[in-house]
Amino acid sequence: MSLINSEIKPFKASAFKNGAFIDVTDSDLKGKWSVVFFYPADFTFVCPTELEDLADNYAEFQKLGVEIYSVSTDTHFAHKAWHDSSPAIKKIQYTMVGDPTGTISRNFDVMIEDIGLADRGTFVVDPQGKIQIVEIT
Repeated sequence: MSLINSEIKPFKASAFKNGAFIDVTDSDLKGKWSVVFFYPADFTFVCPTELEDLADNYAEFQKLGVEIYSVSTDTHFAHKAWHDSSPAIKKIQYTMVGDPTGTISRNFDVMIEDIGLADRGTFVVDPQGKIQIVEIT
């Protein structure tokens, strides 16, 4: 089933942003354009380059009124530990969402069930909370 034009499903999660733990819900994605980027896990070798690229371009996204959310099945505590220990990840100013239960990953249809990790996927969500672009690799 295509997720294009479907409304994002309800969720509530803990996240790490700018040195603090915050709560994030599906409502936070509404009212502005959002990019939701899923990746398998913190402390891996490929993921930092993708997250760093988003971090390097975050100001441009902000100028366009776009918010970025990265999501993995790690906890928000793991996101903080990775942020504190990696020069590439330390650049991140956008919200790093923890999805240890896999709820958000399942909502966006990127959960790899047999290993309990999210597949790489990028979703563009419009201000009404509808998915407009999907790329899953």
